[in-house]
Amino acid sequence: MRGEKMKKICISLCFMLLLLVATCAVNPVTGKRELSLISEQQEIALGKETDVEIRNQYGVYDESALNKYINAVAITLTPHTHRPHLEYHFAVLDTPVVNAFAVPGGYIYVTRGILVLMNSEAELAVILGHELGHVNARHSVRRLSKLLLVQLGFSVGSALSETIAKISGLASVGVQLLFLKYSRDDERQADALGVEYSRKGGYNPSDMVNFFSSLQKLGDLSGGQSLPGFLSTHPLTKERIQDVKAMLTDDDRSFLVKRNSYLYQIANIIYGEDPQQGYVEGNTFYHPQMRFYFSFPKDWKLQNTPSQVIMTSKDGNAALILGAEESAENLQNYAQKKVSTLEERQFISDRTLTINGLSSYQQIYDVFPQEKETLRVRLTYIKKKPYIFSFSTLSTIYDFRKYDHQFSIIVDSFNELRDRSHINRQPKRLKLVKANGRQILKEIFQNSGMKKDLWQKFAILNGMELSQIPKRDQLVKIIK
Repeated sequence: MRGEKMKKICISLCFMLLLLVATCAVNPVTGKRELSLISEQQEIALGKETDVEIRNQYGVYDESALNKYINAVAITLTPHTHRPHLEYHFAVLDTPVVNAFAVPGGYIYVTRGILVLMNSEAELAVILGHELGHVNARHSVRRLSKLLLVQLGFSVGSALSETIAKISGLASVGVQLLFLKYSRDDERQADALGVEYSRKGGYNPSDMVNFFSSLQKLGDLSGGQSLPGFLSTHPLTKERIQDVKAMLTDDDRSFLVKRNSYLYQIANIIYGEDPQQGYVEGNTFYHPQMRFYFSFPKDWKLQNTPSQVIMTSKDGNAALILGAEESAENLQNYAQKKVSTLEERQFISDRTLTINGLSSYQQIYDVFPQEKETLRVRLTYIKKKPYIFSFSTLSTIYDFRKYDHQFSIIVDSFNELRDRSHINRQPKRLKLVKANGRQILKEIFQNSGMKKDLWQKFAILNGMELSQIPKRDQLVKIIK
């Protein structure tokens, strides 16, 4: 066994060395040769595949006018990039997380959360330019090449986390790119390219400083406990801000800012979580669109995305994943197709049952990840037309009994949602009011009926201080 293992490691190392020697490419921005295991054609193909995964995982904001507007601004920048021949794609993701990111091949995303933070078209342009910079300098491709080299040799992480990733779809190489941080050098280069591209597109690049300032304040407001997504993957330092300031020129003041036109474009955008896509109240999760609810232990963490709900125990040693898919298929046949994603599995038992009047089918498997602890996975499929809901509960075989009661409480509480008060929940939306030139920002918020605990955050979202007096007819963001 040991000799065979060493042989495999030697083969992998030789393969990696051959790759290192044979696979260098010229960086389009720097003109220097660098490691690249991925050709441009492969990069584009990976981008297309990852785009499908991202849209399924996070959902695209269902507002065609806003998506068209983002694309219109982006199109003014792409001819000035170092890779103008690429077919670029831009989309607004339906999440309140403050983030923007790019994947290989020219696919760039901004969230509705980051659009709420911005205050001008110039801010939008420099952030789109920044992400275009990552694509043009092939930062994602370089990160992916390093990731592939690591995966050729050793697997990283616990058996539980790896199995969660496989079941949830987060294990794909493309999606993993979203969770890898850029280096400081990558960020500085993307900042410089964002300034260059936005300036050549006719926008004032100094608004990048305004955006970074707002990001810092949001991070400070959270106390570092819940950093905006952009900060978690694009580390921000004082040096970065100083570097951007050093790139600015007096001539930049003559370029476009377009504050009001931008604010009118984002008016009425959903703020925060959209309750129609699921929300938590107490220790119950409700989903008005799909008309279901279930309860879960108070100390469990819950993450809701358009494609699934992922829950983890407080200690991180147990997890539950809920997914749904439209299907008229027999539950047993459906289950056999779904379980094929679990490799090295051993069937333990199965049974049919009824959960709150809904037909269900349940299977239990043991999964044997290589050189890691054995996991026990219980898969419960529930038919609620037109969907089949899939509950995957998992822990190590030694801990499963410890969490079994909690798993059962969650799954057995799944039920049809009929209460109209829960079904008809509507999201908060961004609104604009005009300042009269006399009231301070705090008074404007108070008179609009906004809750006091939101005032400080919305001062940041407006790029102002609570004690500041907005100019007469200046547009101010509020929510209703």
